[in-house]
Amino acid sequence: MSLLRVLGRPMLASMFIVGGLDSVRHPQRVAPVAEPVVRSVTGRVPKLPDRTEDSVRLNGAVQVVGGLLLATGRLSRPAALAVALTLVPTTLAAHRFWEEEDPDTKSQQRIHFLKNLSMLGGLLIAADDTGSAPSLLWRSRHAAHDLRREARVARRAFKAGVGPGAAAGRARAKLPG
Repeated sequence: MSLLRVLGRPMLASMFIVGGLDSVRHPQRVAPVAEPVVRSVTGRVPKLPDRTEDSVRLNGAVQVVGGLLLATGRLSRPAALAVALTLVPTTLAAHRFWEEEDPDTKSQQRIHFLKNLSMLGGLLIAADDTGSAPSLLWRSRHAAHDLRREARVARRAFKAGVGPGAAAGRARAKLPG
């Protein structure tokens, strides 16, 4: 694993571990802000908790676990994707700059929104990062290519062997015996 991955993954994960722990410990701090988004999401996904504080805790727990997995390099691709999925409702709930009237508050919320958008981009890159190992798609394509090549070689070898073998069989049949 490269030094950039060893250093970069924990850096990216740190925000989610700290923020997720805070959400698990103190969901009441963000529950009022999260209420509209939680209500909207739980209406579409019935398996999620109905109470806003429980949804905030669940979101925080996913961020902590995903952040720890990402930081340690264990299951980092699915972990990055899971954390990315938690970032979308978090951003939509907490940084609604388009609803702000005060120019200073609007500017700060826009900065936080764009920061979260940037982190989402980093998480999507991490979710796609194979750690310089070939992806499953690449391996399957090359395995199929190798099988086709081996089949062509076997077919040519068979055809090359059939001609002399058949001639030898015909010659042997003509011999008195």
